[in-house]
Amino acid sequence: MSAVESRLAELGLSLPDVVPPLASYQPAVRSGAYVYTAGQLPMVKGSIPVTGKVGAEVSPEQAKELAGVCALNALAAVKSVVGDLDRIVRVVKVVGFIASAPDFTGQPGVLNGASELLGEVLGEKGVHARSAVGVAVLPLDAPVEVEFVVEVEAGA
Repeated sequence: MSAVESRLAELGLSLPDVVPPLASYQPAVRSGAYVYTAGQLPMVKGSIPVTGKVGAEVSPEQAKELAGVCALNALAAVKSVVGDLDRIVRVVKVVGFIASAPDFTGQPGVLNGASELLGEVLGEKGVHARSAVGVAVLPLDAPVEVEFVVEVEAGA
């Protein structure tokens, strides 16, 4: 077990299976020293536990937890490309899309669910730039979707 996966276990978490694509794309691709993930929904065992708009059907607290699920799914996608999460040099960029009620403006707080998980799991390697974007709707009526750009060791 990698150090990253050991750390996940210490936190009571485990890396899920890679979420199969919903359309014509790959969960993650590598280009040079970087892995780019597709947008990851908060899928848990094949379904999204809570759906709807943040600030309406979904509370900001629930959405923050779901952003952490998205981050786990994105880490699984990275592992599917590089084989070992210990090969991560750093998380470079995180982008979060939050399906938002018209008056909801707490998108950065929701995306903290992903950012905080990355910090807890990867330490300094998890510190990243990011964007938190409010959108009208996401696939499958998901409240949140997260994607990463991760730098990995050369030759990994």
